[in-house]
Amino acid sequence: MSQIPAIEPSPQALDLARQVLRIEGEAVLALRERIDHAFLRALALILNCRGRVIVSGIGKSGHIGRKIAATLASTGTPAFFMHPAEASHGDLGMITAEDVVIGISNSGESAELLNIVPSIKRRDARLIAMTGNGRSTLSRDADVHLDAGVAQEACPLNLAPTASTTAALALGDALAVALLDARGFGAEDFARSHPGGALGRRLLIRLRDVMRAGEAIPAVAPEASLAETIREMTRGTLGMAAVVSPERKVLGIFTDGDLRRAVLRHANPQSLAIGELMTRHPRVMEPERLAAEAVEMMEKHKINQILVVDREERLVGVLNMHDLFQAKAI
Repeated sequence: MSQIPAIEPSPQALDLARQVLRIEGEAVLALRERIDHAFLRALALILNCRGRVIVSGIGKSGHIGRKIAATLASTGTPAFFMHPAEASHGDLGMITAEDVVIGISNSGESAELLNIVPSIKRRDARLIAMTGNGRSTLSRDADVHLDAGVAQEACPLNLAPTASTTAALALGDALAVALLDARGFGAEDFARSHPGGALGRRLLIRLRDVMRAGEAIPAVAPEASLAETIREMTRGTLGMAAVVSPERKVLGIFTDGDLRRAVLRHANPQSLAIGELMTRHPRVMEPERLAAEAVEMMEKHKINQILVVDREERLVGVLNMHDLFQAKAI
C-alpha cells in the first residue's frame, strides 16, 4: 500500500500570513478616514427606527451580515438577518415601513440583493448600503451609503473576499457600538441579552437567588456552648454558624478557623460561651447585592462565607464560596 507523501508548508507561509494580517489591518484603519456625515445619517435612521434593523447580503457578505445583525441585537438594537434569495420567495413579508434595511455587497451589484431593492422601496422601509463601490447600483438606490471599500484583497489572487469582509465587519461593529453609546446601553442591559453567558450570570444573579435561607442557616445564640455550636455547624455543612440575638440580629460568626484559634488560645474552650469565642463584626451583605460582589468581598478579605442580612441587620441567609461556584457566579 503506497503512502501518501506528507505535505510540508512552504518557507514563505509565515510571510504570507503576516502579509494577510497587514493588508486586513490597513484596510480597517483606512475606514477611519471615511467615517463622516453618512455614518451619522445611518445612525440617525436606525435610532429613529420604530421597527427593526434587517441585515441582508449574499455569499461572504451574508456571513458578515449575520454577525452584524447578531451584534446589533445583543447591544440594544433589535435586528435580524434576512437572506436575499429567500426574501424573493416570501421573506419580504418580514419588512415593514417601520424598518431599516442594511444591504451589504462589496461590489454593490449583487443580483440577489438588487432584486429586492424595489420591494424594500415599495414598503417605504429605509435602506443603508454598505459597499466598496460608491457608484454602484446599490449605493445609488440607498438612502445612505457607507463606504467599506478596500485597496486590495488579502488573497494573493486578489479574488477571495478577505480584506473586504473584514472591513465590512469592522464597519458594522463601529455602527453597533455607536448605537450602543447613543442609547445609553449599559453592562446590565448587555447581561439581560446574555443570561446564559458568564457576564449575564455575573450581572444578574443576586444573593437572594443563591443564598441558603430558613432552616438551612446554621445559627446559635451567644450563650450556646462550644459543643452546641459545633453540632449546629455540622448540621449546616458550611463550616460556620452565625451568632444571633433573639431578634435574629447578627452578633458574630464562628467558623472552623475560630475553632482552631479557640483551641490554641484557651486551655479549656469548652467552658466558654460561643459569644466569647466568636468573631465579632463579620462581613455581611444585603440580599439584593450581586453575587459577583460577594465573590469580590470574599477574595479581598480571604473569607469563605457571607452572612446575608436585611436592612434591620437581621439574618436572612448565608452562602459560601461553593454556593457561588454552583451558581456559576465565579
